[in-house]
Amino acid sequence: MKVVNDMVVWFLKRRIERIEHFMAHPIETQQTVFSELIYSARYTEFGTRYNFSQIKSLQEYREQVPVSTYEDLFPYIERVLKGEPNVLWPSQVEWFSKSSGTTNARSKYLPVTPEALEDCHYMGGKDMMTLLVRNRPDTKVFEGKGLSIGGTLHPNPYNPDTQAGDVSAVIMQNLPAWGEFIRTPPLEVALLDKWEEKLEKMAEICASENVTSILGVPTWTIVLLDRILEREGAANMLDVWPNFEVFVHGAVAFHPYRDLFKKKYFPAEQVTYLETYNASEGFFALQDDLDRVGEMLLMLDYGIFYEFMPMEELGKPHPRTLSLDEVELDKNYALVISTNSGLWRYIIGDTVKFTSKYPFRIKVSGRTKHFINAFGEEVIVENAEAAITEACNRTGAVVNDFTAGPVYMGDGSRGRHEWIIEFSVEPHDAAVFLNTLDETIRHLNSDYDAKRYKDMALLAPKIHHVPKGTFYTWMGQRQKLGGQNKVPRLSNDRTYVEEILEMISQAAQ
Repeated sequence: MKVVNDMVVWFLKRRIERIEHFMAHPIETQQTVFSELIYSARYTEFGTRYNFSQIKSLQEYREQVPVSTYEDLFPYIERVLKGEPNVLWPSQVEWFSKSSGTTNARSKYLPVTPEALEDCHYMGGKDMMTLLVRNRPDTKVFEGKGLSIGGTLHPNPYNPDTQAGDVSAVIMQNLPAWGEFIRTPPLEVALLDKWEEKLEKMAEICASENVTSILGVPTWTIVLLDRILEREGAANMLDVWPNFEVFVHGAVAFHPYRDLFKKKYFPAEQVTYLETYNASEGFFALQDDLDRVGEMLLMLDYGIFYEFMPMEELGKPHPRTLSLDEVELDKNYALVISTNSGLWRYIIGDTVKFTSKYPFRIKVSGRTKHFINAFGEEVIVENAEAAITEACNRTGAVVNDFTAGPVYMGDGSRGRHEWIIEFSVEPHDAAVFLNTLDETIRHLNSDYDAKRYKDMALLAPKIHHVPKGTFYTWMGQRQKLGGQNKVPRLSNDRTYVEEILEMISQAAQ
């Protein structure tokens, strides 16, 4: 496999020049993408309706094309799902990514065009490894196998001649032969729809492979690694995979999991952690500098044109958006995209902050709909994850998963936040953990701090310490195991909190 490794590294090094070009010329790159998108879709039904053929500038585009949610675009998407051609994009669509539904109770089906697969998702996968090589030119990662934890596929319910599923499954199903050669487990196992069966077969197969990298969501990776450790009776994963080099993670923030991976699974400096921002709608960003933890380079030449909506514009009928050259550092923006899958001025539900300009790096700060604002406190996921991390640092705790929601005011009582936390290592002092959690959010969020002042509006949070496996069982009951599914961190109502507490109560009876 050394020959394979040397060939792949040589090939990837040739790609660095292209990345460096758009880093040096970001505005020009995005302008080119914008022009190509408008030109390509000018004769589609959407392009005809909004007069794409006459659009000459971004300003005209903003004036003529509205910002859209999934619900706004669904009448068009539904027609694409049913097989109608040339609705949103000129190419024939045979694949649809099914979102986990974390921003909407219904599943979302998003078109994945041939251009999006080749020029976005696959480009992102290649660049991911290119940037690893750039940071670690002596890597031997391609001497072994890359383990990827995928979702499932099923016939499109609107048109059985096409397929739908997690974006990871769509990508795996369409991998070229060379891509399938360097990954594990086999496709027929990776795409199994029964998670428990998939878990057992993956543990059995992958434990005997020379796995040098993993691509996956931390939550489900932990479940798989725990099963392998149990099967093999190993102290840590380096006893099973001594040549392991890199964990490529995404979908959820990694810092609450970092210590767990470093201490329990891969306790060695040889292991690198590389963050990606890849969603059902497209591949957006990659960590280009291993020293910049949590920061990712915005990938500007993947057939995606970006706009950034200031948070105060959310919900307005004609919201103002900014282009790349107008953004400011350390401000929350809702991400708005136009893509080579035919999503036009589409608000995907994620919020980002810029950590640097020229080159443009971002970090994912939360969700437009994943927050707690029951009392005007506007706590976002970024606040919650930073607070969990600080509380763990001060108390030696390690958190597997968590979610939180409001306790509403009523009958003269004041409100509060209620947290459900599953620890793999309990805090040495539960009171210190709770106080640190509360004080960190107060420090980060002035609106929350104002509500907490002398308990005038909000009481201190309430924390439930729940048994290991609680979130796994709950996600299983919701049929959200594996793939791109992730535990919702915050909710502005009590649905998730009450579901979990009820499940625990019933189990105790």
